[in-house]
Amino acid sequence: MAEGELERLAAEIRACRICAETPLRSALPHAPNPILRVSATARLCIASQAAGTRAHASSTPFDDASGDRLRAWLGLDRDEFYDVGRIAIVPMGFCFPGQDAKGGDLPPRRECAPAWRARLFRLMPQIELVLAIGQYAQAWHLGDRRAGTLTETVARWREHLGAPGPAVLPLPHPSWRNNGWLRSHPWFETELLPVLRSEVRRLTS
Repeated sequence: MAEGELERLAAEIRACRICAETPLRSALPHAPNPILRVSATARLCIASQAAGTRAHASSTPFDDASGDRLRAWLGLDRDEFYDVGRIAIVPMGFCFPGQDAKGGDLPPRRECAPAWRARLFRLMPQIELVLAIGQYAQAWHLGDRRAGTLTETVARWREHLGAPGPAVLPLPHPSWRNNGWLRSHPWFETELLPVLRSEVRRLTS
């Protein structure tokens, strides 16, 4: 029953046109293309920001260099990463939000999370760990447990990982724009990533 409900909800989300037809502010500047990957068996969920230009074109999340870096962080190849029976991918905004005047991606659309997110996670009670990528996902999944900055939130990863489930592990976005952040915070690679890979192996094996 729950699996059928989840499939029906996912189909409803993929047909969503809220941000184009009844937007909170300006309408989505292109045709909606909601992208998500959910299942009733995945124990690991990647809570990302929103689709980028390549994901929008291919309908495949993390189909770019950021995805390559994220897969390296997780210790997974592409086939393992896209095994929806083991890994769910639920962005804060299901559609590519468009770009700002400087060519950067806009924030996730505000319509998505209130309309769909709570319903989705109620139908995936088997999720044991959520990887909250970026400040928008961290705000939704951590609430008032989120610190004042992304750096402070990620630095407290042990505290969040040890909280009652589903556990949340905050991560920076794997974009090249965060190369400087990664160089400035070597503990991310030396301390957090080994634990992350261990958890990923446990939940996907």
